[in-house]
Amino acid sequence: MKKAFLFLVPLLSGLLAHAQLTPFEQSPDKNYTATYHQVIAYYKSLAAKQPQMRLFNYGSTDAGKPLTLIVLSKDKVFDPALIKKQGKCVLLVNNGIHPGEPEGIDASMMLVRDLLKNNQLPNNVVVCFVAFYNIDGSLNRGVSRVNQNGPRAYGFRGNYRNLDLNRDFIKADSRNALAFAQILNTWQPEVLLDTHTSDGADYQYVMTLIETQKDKQNPRLAAYTDKVLTPDLYKGMKKKGFEMIPYGAGEQGLPDSGIVSFMETPRFSTGYAAQHNIISYMTETHMLKPFDKRVWATYYFIQQLVDICRRDASLLVSNKKQVDTEVARQQTFALNWALDEIRVDTITFKGYAAKYKTSEVSGLKRLYYDRNEPYTKTIKFYNTYKAIASATKPVAYIIPQAWGKVIELLKLNKVAMSRLAHDTTLTPQMYYLTDYKTGNRPYEGHYLHSNAQLNPVTMPVKFYQGDYVVYVNQPINRYIVETLEPQGVDSFFAWNFFDSILGQKEYFSDYVFEDVAAKMLQEDPALRKKLDEAKAADAKLAGSAAAQLNWVYRNSPYFEKTYLRYPVARLLTNPQLDLVK
Repeated sequence: MKKAFLFLVPLLSGLLAHAQLTPFEQSPDKNYTATYHQVIAYYKSLAAKQPQMRLFNYGSTDAGKPLTLIVLSKDKVFDPALIKKQGKCVLLVNNGIHPGEPEGIDASMMLVRDLLKNNQLPNNVVVCFVAFYNIDGSLNRGVSRVNQNGPRAYGFRGNYRNLDLNRDFIKADSRNALAFAQILNTWQPEVLLDTHTSDGADYQYVMTLIETQKDKQNPRLAAYTDKVLTPDLYKGMKKKGFEMIPYGAGEQGLPDSGIVSFMETPRFSTGYAAQHNIISYMTETHMLKPFDKRVWATYYFIQQLVDICRRDASLLVSNKKQVDTEVARQQTFALNWALDEIRVDTITFKGYAAKYKTSEVSGLKRLYYDRNEPYTKTIKFYNTYKAIASATKPVAYIIPQAWGKVIELLKLNKVAMSRLAHDTTLTPQMYYLTDYKTGNRPYEGHYLHSNAQLNPVTMPVKFYQGDYVVYVNQPINRYIVETLEPQGVDSFFAWNFFDSILGQKEYFSDYVFEDVAAKMLQEDPALRKKLDEAKAADAKLAGSAAAQLNWVYRNSPYFEKTYLRYPVARLLTNPQLDLVK
């Protein structure tokens, strides 16, 4: 009996070790990515034996399944508020936003196990992993990414509503995005990583990197990332055998024409995180490299990030607190950016010769990259952006309670708000839209607005009991201003939240209004003079009776004051408001 027991011990140990292997590791060709159900089962199995690990479910995705967060805490403290009081750094890793780009899913499963098994959890960092963000797309498993070298099956880019979730953070059309916002604002990480796979040109690197664009980042955070964190990530990855390059090679033509640094506006995870004063990165492994190399590159990148967060935890926490204070006091905020093509850096790039040959499909010339001709050369690196739209913050915004989704998103993002205790007439600054552009085709379910031209008018406006007052003295000021100022590239106006103000509600019957308009012009010489001047300046107006009648209507007290008036008011002074206690 004793001999039989001794025989079973190594057998059981072997089975246990095998059971801890991920589906990726168990696959003979290492060209397999775990399904959603395998991912959750794997983490539940680990958590059952590991007190330093806990699973939390948030909200519900569009597929009806909760978003699962894996939290690793060395001292078994899993209360986000207490973790903040303890001064610990929080690192959040988001995986599977595009299920066809699954390296982070498999890499994180291995790293979670290894950090626990090898007792390598930092004392001063809590590490959080979104196990599988686009659960909806993961269930739609197939081979939709024709340009990609493995794995042999994976999920689809769009979620159950066919949304690209990495265009949804600011507008939050999906329930996935609402659940993610709950995670981000509950755990308040100092650093965010979102894992991806690139498309584009062929070159020698397994991984490229996007970081929060330095010119739209808070200067304190930009100085740390530009001088310390990012260089250390590049050095560490090179030591691991996975030298990196900034993302964007070939995005503007052939790679040797230069790299343009990616401008991630708030619709993207990294741009959304920047509004919360969070340092953020996006890994982009190369689609044509073998899947196992892409997984291991992602594994080592996350490992490097954990190690640097351990080393710099107190600085990361201190920087975040100071930036929160600075942003609460900040007066002017950039709302849109453009590439500065005059300021150009250079970078060493390792690519493959781009050549042309006759297409077997069309018989015409086609591009290909010759891996038998690798090269190393110096290319241009465009990494400077300038603000092309900005706004000075008001003392407060007043948001009519009618705009429910706006209110709910502000609440979800921990924006402090008060409510008017009774009906109140104030004299704030209101914007009238004088012009704007709208896309000809839908983009992620919206016809995006851009280039909003505004006429600010100070005027009396009645607000109602329960309307919301948002004072702009908060660490989350960037989110507040960038969403509520209609000029913003990803403002709530840009994403059609306020489109009902763009339609006129009342009109006139010309044969009735003719007599009213004639009397108005007769009794108001200044109005008659203004019309004559408008006709002299506009031949089309002068030649159209209907246009002149409409001009008089628009300049009459009968014309609706809410047409093209942006409904969010700007309080430029600080009157005593009676607010709900």
